[in-house]
Amino acid sequence: MEHSENIWSATAFTVGGAEVTVLELAAFVAALAVVVWIWRRTLSDRDGEHAVETRAYEAGLARLAESQAALDAKLATLFDASAKSQESLRKTVDERLDSVAKRLGDGLTATSKTTTESLAKLNERLALIDRAQKNIETLSGEVSGLQALLANKQSRGAFGEIQMQDIVKNYMPPNAFEFQSTLSNGARVDCLIKLPNPPGSVPIDAKFPLENWRQFAEAEDEASKKTAAQAFRAIVLKHIKDISEKYLIPGETADSALMFVPSEAVYATIHADFADLVDKSFRARVMIVSPTTFMATLHTMRAVMRDARMREQAHVIQREVALLGDDVSRLDDRVGKLQTHFNQANEDVRQIRISTDKVVTRSGRIGEVHVEDEGRADELPTEARPRLVGS
Repeated sequence: MEHSENIWSATAFTVGGAEVTVLELAAFVAALAVVVWIWRRTLSDRDGEHAVETRAYEAGLARLAESQAALDAKLATLFDASAKSQESLRKTVDERLDSVAKRLGDGLTATSKTTTESLAKLNERLALIDRAQKNIETLSGEVSGLQALLANKQSRGAFGEIQMQDIVKNYMPPNAFEFQSTLSNGARVDCLIKLPNPPGSVPIDAKFPLENWRQFAEAEDEASKKTAAQAFRAIVLKHIKDISEKYLIPGETADSALMFVPSEAVYATIHADFADLVDKSFRARVMIVSPTTFMATLHTMRAVMRDARMREQAHVIQREVALLGDDVSRLDDRVGKLQTHFNQANEDVRQIRISTDKVVTRSGRIGEVHVEDEGRADELPTEARPRLVGS
């Protein structure tokens, strides 16, 4: 026992000058073993926890990977959808831009066309306005010339006479009138329309007092207008009387004359404000005519001349009608003869048709007889059939 204790208490080795016994060494080893076992146990526990954590971590990583894969798939789908949406949006935007560009281009084209047409019409209207302006300028010059012409009494008379002559030349044949004709009493009339008797040649006067009418038309107050009206009435009555006395010659001229008024306004004023002048002119057998009524009167005179020429040629027409009757009678005789010949020709044609019908009928009968003979010859025996010469 003591030996054993000695053994346990014997020095095993010295460490750093300190003696270490076997017991202490055994205790240290035992403690070390316990520590190692505890450490291993601890390590084992830690490894288990670490394994659990690792498995949890790996599971988390797996779930994270799955989530990431799902996210990647969703991101890919979203990317594809976004790409498609962008492509569709791009196409839509391009189409709308093209449509807008087309509408804009069409609008610009239509606007340009409309503008061009408007400018063309504007140019035409400007050209028309320019021509109208030139016509207005020309007309203004003509009006100025007319005013200068009408300012002189002699010129006004010549103006009315020239207007009357132009109308007569346009509406009457050349041999139906004579200008500045001198009558048997020495009076010279402005125009003489040569109508047959009755009614006879019709004298026409064109020297109307226009200056008095202008004074009446341009009067500013009532007194001046009344004075001008009296003067106008007096001068027109004197003119009517002169025409009646100078130009109406029994047996040489017609029983009425024409007083030509070279203005419709003057003619209307006379009939509206001076009805007494119209009545007195009728009683004096002087007819007041304006350019329009003068044209109608000339038409009537032309018809009278045409009727007179027809009456002059009535005997010629009667003779020609008689000759035409003789020609019609001869034509009727010849038509009768032609009808007779035609009837005879119809009768001859009828007789010929009868003969041709008979010929056709007999030809048919001959043909039928020939066919019956051939049939009978076929029915005979060979020995009984007639033989042709040379067979």
